[in-house]
Amino acid sequence: MKRYQKAKLALASHGIVAFPTETVMGLGVYFDDKIAYEKLNAVKQRKPGKPYTLMLYDPYVISFYAEVDKRAVKLINKFMPGPITLLLKVKNKVVPKWVTNGTGVIGIRVPQNKKALDFLYNLDKPLLVPSANRADQPPCINSKEVKKVFGDDIDVVIRGKAGGSTPSTIVDLSGPDVKIVRIGLIPEEEIFKALEE
Repeated sequence: MKRYQKAKLALASHGIVAFPTETVMGLGVYFDDKIAYEKLNAVKQRKPGKPYTLMLYDPYVISFYAEVDKRAVKLINKFMPGPITLLLKVKNKVVPKWVTNGTGVIGIRVPQNKKALDFLYNLDKPLLVPSANRADQPPCINSKEVKKVFGDDIDVVIRGKAGGSTPSTIVDLSGPDVKIVRIGLIPEEEIFKALEE
């Protein structure tokens, strides 16, 4: 049986797969699968109107899904793969409108965790990936916690341990001004230093 075959079969059948990243455990569904997306919302008990991050295996494919300007290039070159999420304008013909809740903006992340990258590389499509937690609860940091919290709600759990409980830093580049939406593992000063270089 090929590596990740069970996970791929689950994703192709509108399933949810949990896997470790360098920050916390993530929950993934294929980015253009609305049935799985709605299932993920129910499992996470997520409030409507809050879009998920598009997780990719390589920074070089970001421009296929989103608009990449000079600011984004600087941060991509400096911090990706790594614990950073960039909010960028989507290329609408590629990313369905419901993915962004009509905002036209998507979070893009390329994880640093080798297992996560290997998993993403072996898939047929990118994933929409929130952290593995119920709404307003702390994120899971290993596969055992995922199984304890979610039970049979998750179709496949890839064994492993995430890097820690601190999430990625989120930087909004969808407008003219750079906005730090969430401070994570990368400090704010490092973001602006990279932009000035």
